[in-house]
Amino acid sequence: MDATQTRTGSHTHNSRSESLPLEQIKQNPYQPRKRFDDEELSQLRDSITNHGILQPLVVRKMGDGFQLIAGERRLRAAKAAGLREVPVHVVDFNEQQVFEAALVENIQRSDLNAIEKATGFKEYLERFKMTQDQLGAKLGLDRTTISNLVNLLNLPDDVQDAVRHGTITLGHAKVLKGVADSKLQSSLCKDIIVRSLSVHALEQQIKLLRQEPATAADSGSKREATAPAEKTAHVTSLENDLRQKFACRVEIKVKAKEKGQIVIGFDNNDDFERIMQVLNG
Repeated sequence: MDATQTRTGSHTHNSRSESLPLEQIKQNPYQPRKRFDDEELSQLRDSITNHGILQPLVVRKMGDGFQLIAGERRLRAAKAAGLREVPVHVVDFNEQQVFEAALVENIQRSDLNAIEKATGFKEYLERFKMTQDQLGAKLGLDRTTISNLVNLLNLPDDVQDAVRHGTITLGHAKVLKGVADSKLQSSLCKDIIVRSLSVHALEQQIKLLRQEPATAADSGSKREATAPAEKTAHVTSLENDLRQKFACRVEIKVKAKEKGQIVIGFDNNDDFERIMQVLNG
């Protein structure tokens, strides 16, 4: 057994290294990661089988056993590899320090999704009555980063699930967060998935939806001035379908019976190229 000292923040802690039977190690209830990639765990299991565990797990004494602080993936892979015991580093962290360590271990990992991070932040802030500024200082993050992530938890459950499973990106979620209506957020989320919308295309679609009331009023004034054929409900429905398809301004101008124009608007060359790809596809 090797006795050492470790530091967390401004505090120094006694610690020791040893090996423990797997059955004595309980999982960390503050683990922010909820999903683990099976392929990654299989690769880690094979590595552990061939080379052993190179970095000890971090645990603390808890009752008649030990509680895991850091090393959830290594613990799972060790069990899969059939190990009976694992090397550990035992520290004397309190509950708040355990939570902080779990966040720190996972926060820099790119595969920890935004909803898992947000949930971990929110639980920490509520449990320990900390401000976002204080948590940011502990994790080396800007307060606005924490605020933006925590606010994702205000999105509808289906949108959060889409972020959690990687079917939409954090960029998409940030844009959807700016939409006030939750039903529209869910509808736009489905559009992103079904039509593989980029973040830019989503922004354009939302911009278009916000312009529609004014566009409708302008169209009404023009109809009074020029008195073209009246748009039917069917034509209006087709117009909306085209706007959804191209994620840009689309107007069907009905000139007379069975005659008219379809006008597709674009704001820049990127929009034009994207529209042409849809047309040619």
